[in-house]
Amino acid sequence: MKKLLLGNAAVARGAYEAGVRVVSSYPGTPSTEITEEIAASYPEVYCEWAPNEKVAGEVAIGAAIGGARAMSCMKHVGLNVMADPVFTMSYIGANAGLVFCVADDPGMHSSQNEQDSRHYAEAAKITMLEPSDSAECKQFTKIAYELSEEYDTPVFLRLSTRVSHSQSMVELEDREERELLPYEKNIGKYVMMPGNAKKQHIVVEERQARLAEYANTSPLNRVEDNGAKIGVISSGITYMYAKEALGDKADYLKLGMVYPLPEKLIKDFAAKHDKVYVIEELDPFIENFCRAAGVDVIGKEIFTLLGEYTPTMIKEAVLGEKAPDYCELAENIPMRPPVLCAGCPHRGTFYVLKKLGLVVAGDIGCYTLGAVAPLASVDTTICMGASVSAAHGMAKARGKDFNKKLVSVIGDSTFMHSGITGLVDIVYNKGANTVIILDNSITGMTGHQDNPTTGYTIRKEPTKQVNLITLCKSVGVERVVVADPFDLKNFEQVVKAELEADEPSVIIAQRPCALLKTVKYTGHCKIGEDCRKCKLCMKLGCPAISEDGAGGVKIDVTQCNGCGLCVNVCPFGCIKKED
Repeated sequence: MKKLLLGNAAVARGAYEAGVRVVSSYPGTPSTEITEEIAASYPEVYCEWAPNEKVAGEVAIGAAIGGARAMSCMKHVGLNVMADPVFTMSYIGANAGLVFCVADDPGMHSSQNEQDSRHYAEAAKITMLEPSDSAECKQFTKIAYELSEEYDTPVFLRLSTRVSHSQSMVELEDREERELLPYEKNIGKYVMMPGNAKKQHIVVEERQARLAEYANTSPLNRVEDNGAKIGVISSGITYMYAKEALGDKADYLKLGMVYPLPEKLIKDFAAKHDKVYVIEELDPFIENFCRAAGVDVIGKEIFTLLGEYTPTMIKEAVLGEKAPDYCELAENIPMRPPVLCAGCPHRGTFYVLKKLGLVVAGDIGCYTLGAVAPLASVDTTICMGASVSAAHGMAKARGKDFNKKLVSVIGDSTFMHSGITGLVDIVYNKGANTVIILDNSITGMTGHQDNPTTGYTIRKEPTKQVNLITLCKSVGVERVVVADPFDLKNFEQVVKAELEADEPSVIIAQRPCALLKTVKYTGHCKIGEDCRKCKLCMKLGCPAISEDGAGGVKIDVTQCNGCGLCVNVCPFGCIKKED
């Protein structure tokens, strides 16, 4: 049976058909749907959200050592978090098949950087496959498990935003039920103390040599001969773009295995063409390999290192045929900047922080939008958990007076991911920072995934719920206050009081995400005729509130969900809630 599948759903299907037993991940766009699809569609597979990518990777590693085919999925920056065990697993190998799915984000649609995960494959000496469409997503996932077990190695499956989130036809096959492989105690293989690691490094290099030979004959790498004088070497989504742009005006070396690369195959392909182009998004990974192997190629001198490619861009660069990337409309379309949703609980927090003129160390989540006007509160956003640690560093650098105007903001899921250790650091090293945990009862930015603070597993099974108050007190924070960020007067007083304390403090800004099904706001807000036109409500940045063109303000009832925050902001009582 054939079915139209998202690339991520096809990876999930491939893992299912390959007999995967254990999947542990942390949500991160554009990889999230792989694990969600497994949880929703394949009850035979044990599936979980872990607190962070390192834990997720270690769970999958343990499952593979224990004899079960396993998988862990993450976005590219999540691989940074998982890197420690991944590098060591290259030395250990894999008992049962072990696949790490990493989804890069060229163009930074939802990411803080544009890193190229192929470098991890080379640095860790782990084979990496890269599919171009949904059918290959499924096929390559199954092949990854076969290679993992045949060569005793973890295998990377590299995706990108366009492959993860595009749909194409996939042939569905039956699941291959696989018995657990035996587990045998083997200290030399599984205990990576220096003496054992030195021996395993020899194994790694021998394995890589065998895989490099395999790459030259593997069906994952194929030549498409159109009898052209131009040759194109490409992989992933850029192969699809090149085919669309150049058609039969070029021959193609389509690389499905991007590490190790097939040196002999590349040389043989290049020798048959007058010009050879390497077309790849982000870094010149394939291009640098070609040049190091003595192959003359054209690459980043005509293609950008930045963002995503398009067929139009490729056609212009290779054939000199210029065409517009888009059609311009006759009228100007207003900008639509990203904004917190109507009713978002974070809006009240940032309104107060902006009003108080505080320095705000921000973090990764929906609340990063607190940096956008008119709230414009967030000063820094670095990586998951950095709001807590970075603020501690700022306070140590600039002193007590600066710390009185400094707060960290971090989501409940992000706090569980990597904020706890930063808080421990503050307590242990006698800091006095104020940390605001934005507890919206869910992992919001990646699409409402549960986490250890929600009380439910990925399959909505009730479980133990981490108590943030108890957790913070257990690491030595004596001042822990819970406050509703929509109660603006009280929340402002709480923030002021905690900033004055000469000891660590945590404010739990507790109000659920407005988009949760359990949140039942009713009616809408309306601005009365007695409006003083002070426009204080405009400072909330609520998408339902705008100027009316006559010097006043209006509320769009189609966007307003009746959260009532604007009612609390208006100093003259001119905004009323209507049911």
